[in-house]
Amino acid sequence: MNSENLEVAQGVESSVLYIVATPIGNLGDITYRAIEILRSVPLVAAEDTRHTRKLFSHYGISTPLISYYEHNEFSRIPKIVAHLNSGQDLGVVSDAGTPGISDPGYRLVREAIAIGSKVESIPGPSAVLAALVLSGLPTDRFIFEGFLPRKKGRKNRIMSLRSETATVIIFENKTRIIKTLNDLLEQLGERPAVVARELTKLHEEIIRGTLTDCVEYFSSKPPKGECVILVGKNDSNVYFK
Repeated sequence: MNSENLEVAQGVESSVLYIVATPIGNLGDITYRAIEILRSVPLVAAEDTRHTRKLFSHYGISTPLISYYEHNEFSRIPKIVAHLNSGQDLGVVSDAGTPGISDPGYRLVREAIAIGSKVESIPGPSAVLAALVLSGLPTDRFIFEGFLPRKKGRKNRIMSLRSETATVIIFENKTRIIKTLNDLLEQLGERPAVVARELTKLHEEIIRGTLTDCVEYFSSKPPKGECVILVGKNDSNVYFK
């Protein structure tokens, strides 16, 4: 058959939504592929464009940015979807780590899937895993609770963890860390615990002991920066010696 008589169906390729992990502190913790993607896409949606511009400046990335965060996600999603629908790719980054973890990134992923866009994960730094693997607590099973509710449902959420035997991972900021540690101690009783602060940064600090130890430490030395709390099961083999 003459090749001239062949009809080749060439459908328009769908756009790609790239979920790009970025450093959680140390700017060196980014993959070559992440930099390549961030340079090649026509637009990047960022949690805080000011923060992301610092990263872009460090690596000589000039890709235009559009803000996408918790308080503008519903007004911003239609614009981003329109961008993807036009056949153009898009990168998504958070302020630190992997988008979609404790931020509204997953809603954008669902919208991209709904319109037929391809979704690709560009893996990299994650505060969850970074804290877990250096904690010294069991890593075979773990659950991630993100940020606990500030008020409504907070007590019930913590109480639901009483019978949990997997390592529990919680995000917290410097202003609520002591309250959260005290609430965990009150509801769960004494447990082996670790607080990882300022991970990968110059002043990284890892506190290992019990929940009581962590409360006492940060009561005398108020923390700075973001913290990851890890709580182990109440097992004599899990407590630090």
